[in-house]
Amino acid sequence: MSSQSIKILYIDDEENNLQAFKAAFRRVYEIYTAISAADGLKILQSVNIHVVIADQKMPNTTGVEFFQSITETFPDPIRILLTGYTDIEALADAINHGDVYRYITKPWNELELHNSIKNAYDVYKSRIDLRNKITELEKTNDELNRFIYSISHELRAPLVSVIGIVNLVKMENLYHSSGEYWSLVETCSNKLDYYIQKTLQYYKNNKTQSEESLIEFKPLATELIDLYAYANRDTQFTINVNQTVPFKGDLFRIEVIMGNLISNAIKYQKSNEVNKKVKIDIDVSNEFAEITITDNGVGILNEHLEKIFTQFFKSKNHHGSGLGLFIVKEALNKINGRIAVNSSIDHGTTFKITLPNGK
Repeated sequence: MSSQSIKILYIDDEENNLQAFKAAFRRVYEIYTAISAADGLKILQSVNIHVVIADQKMPNTTGVEFFQSITETFPDPIRILLTGYTDIEALADAINHGDVYRYITKPWNELELHNSIKNAYDVYKSRIDLRNKITELEKTNDELNRFIYSISHELRAPLVSVIGIVNLVKMENLYHSSGEYWSLVETCSNKLDYYIQKTLQYYKNNKTQSEESLIEFKPLATELIDLYAYANRDTQFTINVNQTVPFKGDLFRIEVIMGNLISNAIKYQKSNEVNKKVKIDIDVSNEFAEITITDNGVGILNEHLEKIFTQFFKSKNHHGSGLGLFIVKEALNKINGRIAVNSSIDHGTTFKITLPNGK
C-alpha cells in the first residue's frame, strides 16, 4: 500500500492545528480531520481508518478517553496521542491499558510524527495480516477435520461388515478352520475400528456444542459396561452409585469420559490375573458428581503420570493409541471437569473425575 492510501484521522479542537497537520501531510497520506471526538467517531463509522491521532486536551473528552471509548467498536486503527508534558499521568494510564501505541509531545516534530505514522501503519498491517492468516488456518483446519470425520465415518460401514463376517464364521464354528487367519482378521479389524471410533470422538468433542440434560448415573454406567465389556467377560464389575439429587450435565461428553476410562480399565488388565476387577463409585451432590474408577490392572509408571493425557503418548506397558486419555482430558476441559490419577505398577490404577452439577 502506498503512503497516499494510508488513511489518517487527526482529532483536535484547535482549527489551526488541523490545518497545519493537513498542510504538512496531505501529499503523503489520505488525511481526515475532526474538530471534536464526536466528529471523529462519525468519520470512523464511514471510513476504514488505519491510524488515529488525537490531542489529549479537548473540551468534552480527552484523547485517552476517546481511545478507550472506541477500543471495542474500532479495535484495528493504531492510536497516537499528542500531549504536553503535564499530561504524563494520563499518558501512563493509557499506555498501561493498551490504548495508545505511541505518544508525541506538542508542538510535534514533523519528521518524528511522519516516522511514527509509518511505524503505526506497519503495526496495523501486521495485525490485519496475522488475523487473516489465523482465519485462513482455522478454515483449513476445519476443512481437514471435516474431511477426516467424513473418511472415518465412511470407513466404518465396510469395517462393520468385516467384523460381522468374522462373527458369522465363529457362529458356524469355522473360526479355527484356516489356522490363525480369522484371528488376524479379527484383531486388525478391531484395532482399526478402535482408531476410527477415537477419531470420531475427537472430532465430535471439538465440534459439538455443550448440551445439558438430566443424567441418571446407575443406568449410564451399566450401559457403558455392557458396551465396552461385550468382548471381555472375564472382568468383574462393581458399581456403587449414590445419587439422591438430580444431576444435569453434557451426556455426550460424560459418556466419552466414562467410556474411555472403562475401556482402559478392561484393556489394561494383567493377562495372568485370575480375578480381574473394576470398581466404579459415583457420588452425586448438588454441586458435583465424583466418579472414581479403580482397576487391579498393570498400572502406570509414576514418571508417566504427567504425560498420559498428552496426545499419542504411549507407555511401554500400554499398547493403546495414545488418544483415549487425551480425548478424556479434552472432553473434561469442555465441561469444566477435573481428573486425578493414582497408580501403582502391577497393582492397578484409580481415576477420579469431578464434574460440576449444572442443575
